[in-house]
Amino acid sequence: MKILIVSDTHRKYDNLIEILGREKPIDLLIHLGDAEGEEDYIAGLAGCRLEVVAGNYDFFSALPKEKELQLGGHHIFLTHGHHYCVGMGGRYIQEEAESRNCDIVMFGHTHKPIIDYGKNTVAINPGSISYPRQEGKRPSYIIMYIDGNDKVHFEIEYL
Repeated sequence: MKILIVSDTHRKYDNLIEILGREKPIDLLIHLGDAEGEEDYIAGLAGCRLEVVAGNYDFFSALPKEKELQLGGHHIFLTHGHHYCVGMGGRYIQEEAESRNCDIVMFGHTHKPIIDYGKNTVAINPGSISYPRQEGKRPSYIIMYIDGNDKVHFEIEYL
């Protein structure tokens, strides 16, 4: 299974269109917030199942603030992250994921990509494809693969 993970698009879609052209076919698109009301448009671009949560810029949105998914043998916690102080590190969000018995937590908000292999959870943030903030400021996203043995692999990709 091939999963594209993005966050913080903020209504700018040129890079998303380029990424989808590069990465399709995908089985699932996960958007970790700040789609700013454009989730139907994003779903149409993706042409596959979309899972999306609300971010701090998704004003008046009916999107859930958090979701839990089961993909294969993996229990995954999705959130934008701003309710867990992710700008100051991943401690609280990893503790929350562990309390939910999740082995993977995905979040956005910081606009900086990370893959952090903790003791019991893997925390990932794809960064932002629209407004990156990490050194070099290259738009980023993550590809997650679940292989035939249910093993997960993550790759940070850049435009």
